[in-house]
Amino acid sequence: MKPKKILIAPDSFKGTLSSGQICEIVDRAIHKHFPGCKAISIPIADGGEGSVDSFLSCIGGEKKWVTVKGPYMEDMKSFYALLNNGYAIIEMAACAGLPLVGDQKNPLTSTTYGVGQLILDAVNQGANKIILGLGGSATNDGGCGAAAACGARFFSSDGQEFVPTGGTLKHISKIDLTNLHIPGIEITAMCDINNPMYGTRGAAYVFGPQKGADKDDIILLDNGLRCLDAVIQSDLGQQVADIPGAGAAGAMGAGMIAFFNATLQMGIEVVLDAVGFDSLLDDADLVITGEGSFDHQSLGGKAVSGIASRAKKKSVPVIVVTGGAEVLPEAYDIGVTAVFTINRLPEDLAVSKNKSADNLKATVENIFRLIDVI
Repeated sequence: MKPKKILIAPDSFKGTLSSGQICEIVDRAIHKHFPGCKAISIPIADGGEGSVDSFLSCIGGEKKWVTVKGPYMEDMKSFYALLNNGYAIIEMAACAGLPLVGDQKNPLTSTTYGVGQLILDAVNQGANKIILGLGGSATNDGGCGAAAACGARFFSSDGQEFVPTGGTLKHISKIDLTNLHIPGIEITAMCDINNPMYGTRGAAYVFGPQKGADKDDIILLDNGLRCLDAVIQSDLGQQVADIPGAGAAGAMGAGMIAFFNATLQMGIEVVLDAVGFDSLLDDADLVITGEGSFDHQSLGGKAVSGIASRAKKKSVPVIVVTGGAEVLPEAYDIGVTAVFTINRLPEDLAVSKNKSADNLKATVENIFRLIDVI
């Protein structure tokens, strides 16, 4: 029987194809081989770059442009989405992201201040819930910059107020949230890691090097996060350091809980809930999903695992298309039906990535040809 309804829900093939581009390619192949089939595109983003556009394409709304502070407190144009359902979607990477700093990486001095400004603007625009993506940060300030932008006050031992960065967290001796200008709005922070706030598995040790930290910097940053945690415990009465995901985005996960009473949630689960994925699965014949590399990380809360587990509950088959794949028998236990790699020849990524669109098109057309004859 020819499929009558197919859900297309891929993550991006990072560095080659966006989730939106993948949806377009698969959609065209569906309508070529199964005219009349209802194809529903759900571009997936897990909290990093592309999350705003992903939600806008799925739900609809307006992209808001705002002048805020960048990673080094410079003025810059940034953005967020105000959706038709009243949700605001913010990518912290839009003003505190690693791509913004280029070769000038320095987690000792970079700040999340602009993220707080985006949150404030969304609140002032009437958002009834904020979803904040924690992916791709250039920072290690524990979210202190964002909190300061929203009215939190940080003081040193000599009573001086300042906006902490990664390198000055160690100077925090008092935190005052009296003037925090967030009137009880619900905030969900999307992350896909379980790292604690500090320690050898924490923000500084695991993610500091990719943000430009050397060995001495890492120790300084980690000690700063330990100081921040101590003051959060003493002044705010909260224990956040060991909450899974507290170390996300330079420990902004911890800061979002402590300063904003936010909830941390796996990005894919937030996306699927927001677009009503469970309802979309009703009467679906097939789900097409995928990501650039299908490996053990894919089964640990990434897009494929979240989609497959939900589809399994409704007995909807799931096909994964990917650039390259490890042999993962356990994938079939969580709901994956079949895995197809798109690369057609043994080539270096530097070569094959330029063929990704054509390779994906050829692969999905072959999948649908097979489905058609079966």
